[in-house]
Amino acid sequence: MSALSLAPRALYEEVAELLRQRIFARELEPGSWIDELRIAEALGISRTPMREALKVLAAEGLVTMKVRRGAYVTEVSEKDLRDVYHLLALLESDAARVVAQTASAEQMRQISALHQDLEKAVDQRDRFFEINEAFHMLLLQIADNRWRDQMVADLRKVMKLNRHSSLFKVGRIEQSLAEHQAIVQALIARQAELAAERMSAHFSNGLAAAS
Repeated sequence: MSALSLAPRALYEEVAELLRQRIFARELEPGSWIDELRIAEALGISRTPMREALKVLAAEGLVTMKVRRGAYVTEVSEKDLRDVYHLLALLESDAARVVAQTASAEQMRQISALHQDLEKAVDQRDRFFEINEAFHMLLLQIADNRWRDQMVADLRKVMKLNRHSSLFKVGRIEQSLAEHQAIVQALIARQAELAAERMSAHFSNGLAAAS
């Protein structure tokens, strides 16, 4: 990839996104050292945008900067994982509560339609991952709180560093689908507190499966 192909956005943002995707794809493993010079040379860029990109990823929690040692892909401890799931449960259960109270009929139809897509993807793990995340993002979008959205986005990035996703566990996809169904039922029934409780339980179960 040349520097010219990275031009549409600020160069460091493009580099940050490239590194982010390499981290999520495990091309850069948790705990591994990031060779700034080698990557910069491969991209045909100077080390300045490379360093700026690493600062972005460090702010997101994906990269850890070590004094006189450089940048490393963050390793997620069991405590980190518990803390991330705890905060996601709080934030997304609150979003579910808001959605149950404020979503329009059309938005409820969108939620139901996306859940139906999730049901159809139960035997396609990658597709299930994609729609599962889209479902959570839709609820956040409808709840409409950009500060919450930013916090959730950063927490979900850190969650992706976990080597053992909760959905990899045998039977977890089916369990997750049932939990989504229960959440959708509470949302459509406009039962705000029940929707929040079920979303919180969904994350508790996800943590148990990921640990």
